[in-house]
Amino acid sequence: MTNLSGTNLHLPEGCMAGIACMTNPPGADLHLPEGCMAGIAMHELSLCESILQVLEQQAEAQQYSKVKKVWLEIGALAGVETDALRFSFDVVVQGSIAEHAQLEIIEVPGQAWCMPCSRNVVVQQLYDLCPHCGSHQLQVNSGDQMRIKELEVE
Repeated sequence: MTNLSGTNLHLPEGCMAGIACMTNPPGADLHLPEGCMAGIAMHELSLCESILQVLEQQAEAQQYSKVKKVWLEIGALAGVETDALRFSFDVVVQGSIAEHAQLEIIEVPGQAWCMPCSRNVVVQQLYDLCPHCGSHQLQVNSGDQMRIKELEVE
């Protein structure tokens, strides 16, 4: 299997990453081999492809040739598996300007505005209750994004 930038993915024997995700209907009960990343890393692979694309565009615009370190801010409500993202990042950047770059992840807590008690509250996941009044009327206002915060380049 080859990702978008042409680097080879080295997946465990019998892994169906990419096949299982594309050919099985949502909610299908998949019986996958031990160590298979199917369904887990596919979203994160796509995110890493986008990150690499930004790095390459910025390298051209800002005249740098190597990325040494990438700091990503990832919100608790962003739906990103950080372990899968780390694995995917290492795979995607092979042969690129970020080949040996270190990935630093800064976790950002989720926050929401509670309408009944007019407070900003910390939430761990979408659809949490307000920890003060128990209301479901929460409007997420932070922690649902992922962004490149900083780069160390040469």
